[in-house]
Amino acid sequence: MEKRNQAAKLIVAGIVVALAVLFLCGVIGGKDILYHLKNRGDLGPLTRDDIRYQNVEAPAASSKDGTINASDWAQTYPYIVATMGDNRKNSYVVDYLEQDPYLVNIYEGFGFAKDYGSARGHEYTLEDVAKTQRPHAKANCLTCKTPNFAKLVNDQGVSAYSMPFDEAMAMMEENVSCYTCHGNDAGNAGQITITHTYVNKALGSAAEIDPATLSCGQCHIEYYFTPSDSETMMPYQNVETMTPDAILAFYDAMEMPDGSVGFYDWIQQSTGTRMLKAQHPEMETYLSGKHAADLNCADCHMPMEQAEDGTIYHSHLLVSPLENETLLSTCIRCHGDTDMVAMVRRLQDRVTARETEVGNALSAFKTALADAVAAGGMSEEELDAVRSLYRAAQWYFDFCYVENAEGAHNSELAFYCLDTSEAKIQEGMALLNK
Repeated sequence: MEKRNQAAKLIVAGIVVALAVLFLCGVIGGKDILYHLKNRGDLGPLTRDDIRYQNVEAPAASSKDGTINASDWAQTYPYIVATMGDNRKNSYVVDYLEQDPYLVNIYEGFGFAKDYGSARGHEYTLEDVAKTQRPHAKANCLTCKTPNFAKLVNDQGVSAYSMPFDEAMAMMEENVSCYTCHGNDAGNAGQITITHTYVNKALGSAAEIDPATLSCGQCHIEYYFTPSDSETMMPYQNVETMTPDAILAFYDAMEMPDGSVGFYDWIQQSTGTRMLKAQHPEMETYLSGKHAADLNCADCHMPMEQAEDGTIYHSHLLVSPLENETLLSTCIRCHGDTDMVAMVRRLQDRVTARETEVGNALSAFKTALADAVAAGGMSEEELDAVRSLYRAAQWYFDFCYVENAEGAHNSELAFYCLDTSEAKIQEGMALLNK
């Protein structure tokens, strides 16, 4: 046995020496040695520390507006650009109005009652905004759909938001792309550039947010259009004020151009309520949960990959960690040997079931309020008390419903929002049934 151990040690030593010779002779590069060792399972999964960033000059821009687009970067970053194009694979759309019919009643009088489908890959952003049945008179609807609009705002200023939609749309050339997260910089050392001006205005001093999260949070957020100039804006200044409670208080206290108080996205005719429509508060939901302690968006949605030539890079095919073994390995740090796919699916099923329960109750509340308004038996003061509860109930429900993780980012907040919505519904129904 001792002789066998000695022989094994000699073999291992020989392999190490051979690899070292090959490395020194330039036959195998350092990263290739690392790659082969990782394939043996000795060093664990790839991490961002394994990336050897290039130090390059930015190429000339081919876009009319000076935006350096993905095709301009293809020679420098071929694997990254290729995976960006793979986002067309995410083409399936769920019709939420068909899946959850109660939404038509809740959103009555607003565009989402006409057209509301699930999100799909970034490669479809311009196509989808062009085809939607939701009206978009102004260019501000293009805010997160294309880097060309971010460049337009950066060049022209706030006035770009009020341009006619069709006029601005004719100027757009590319879907969400390199400029969105890196500007026209070369991305050396993985540099990220926040290109959307409203993010810098609202969160410019929020240094605690990882740039890899904030770059995604330029679009995956709750936002509103300012009543004065239609500028896209965030309703908070730091992580502490990103909660649904704080955001609702912000909207409730906002002074409108006509002197009234309380921001609204639309006034619902049947109920007379100043309604709010939450957008897609992924960043806010994630940052107020446990995952933000040591993970950023890239850790869970942009897997590390290695090409045949040894190049290690972040894939820009944005995927759910439930659909990628490399990303699932990140979960092991905290969850150990848990079957993450099964666990998250169970959680999402619970959240979805609760959404359906509360959504139907909210729809019934809306109908009851509309009937009370039509009947004329309550004073405006009495109706306003119910409207305030309906507005809040819809807001909390929506904050959960439109957040695309279905509880995976922050299950505690998802259930808090739905429970709060239900409590507001019950309080409002009690006032109607006096």
